[in-house]
Amino acid sequence: MPKRPDARLAAAAGPARRTASAPAPAGRPRGAKPSLAAIVAAAAPAPVRILPKTRAAIPEIVTPEPLQAPRRGGSTLKERARQMSVYLEPAVYDQLRDLAHAERTKMHVLMLEALDGLFRQRGARSIAQLTEADEA
Repeated sequence: MPKRPDARLAAAAGPARRTASAPAPAGRPRGAKPSLAAIVAAAAPAPVRILPKTRAAIPEIVTPEPLQAPRRGGSTLKERARQMSVYLEPAVYDQLRDLAHAERTKMHVLMLEALDGLFRQRGARSIAQLTEADEA
């Protein structure tokens, strides 16, 4: 008894060829291939009917309030501070990293300490004085 092919295998193999007894699709003569325009027209959604605009259908134009930049008094340092990049020679970077590791602190803290020393050396206000002035 021969086995019938599985329907899944037949579908994977591709569309079955039409026999002479199979009818052609409506609107197309037998043996004619569909044109690209016919395929696109058949796949296009139905046209949408646009209703005429009335006074009630026109939305009111609302202008939003302009966004303001965050104030200096943010809750985190990232919100309050300005970012600055510093390019260091590899040996300088390594030494700063080693100092931070030995003192169990962050490189950022050491950089602030160095800036504070520079400000004092030049007769400028210290970081503590500057932050007190901003808070007041």
